[in-house]
Amino acid sequence: MSKLFIYYSHTGNGDIVAETLSKQGYELRKVIPKRDLPKSFVASIFKGGFLAGIGHKSKLVGYDSDVSRYDEVIIGTPVWNGKVSCPVNTVLDETDLTGKKLAFVLYSGGGSAPKAVKKLKEKYNCLILELREPLKNPDELNKLGQL
Repeated sequence: MSKLFIYYSHTGNGDIVAETLSKQGYELRKVIPKRDLPKSFVASIFKGGFLAGIGHKSKLVGYDSDVSRYDEVIIGTPVWNGKVSCPVNTVLDETDLTGKKLAFVLYSGGGSAPKAVKKLKEKYNCLILELREPLKNPDELNKLGQL
């Protein structure tokens, strides 16, 4: 069974999740926006939160949307303003996930993300894991065993 983790990471939380999943046999596909958020943490929270709130889709650098050779796809995203990140909005728009075993890993500093979970569950038959800052709280990575 071939497994893929598609993810966006702005602060490193997605990268640590990717490192963990790669040890479990997942291939990795990191998405990179053409224009990333400001380096300032506060500015990035405001801009990212606003853009995610309006459903903005980022233009991505060289994103390969073909997942046809994978049986299982996990998508990792930070939570911005209770929503999935703008780069992941693009992934969801451009990637045909029909027939895939699908899961989402949401990472945030603010705890649970009920709006994002509700929206994803309405659209996809999937498992959703929520991790609270796995870079600072490595025990959160143990939840990945539920995948």
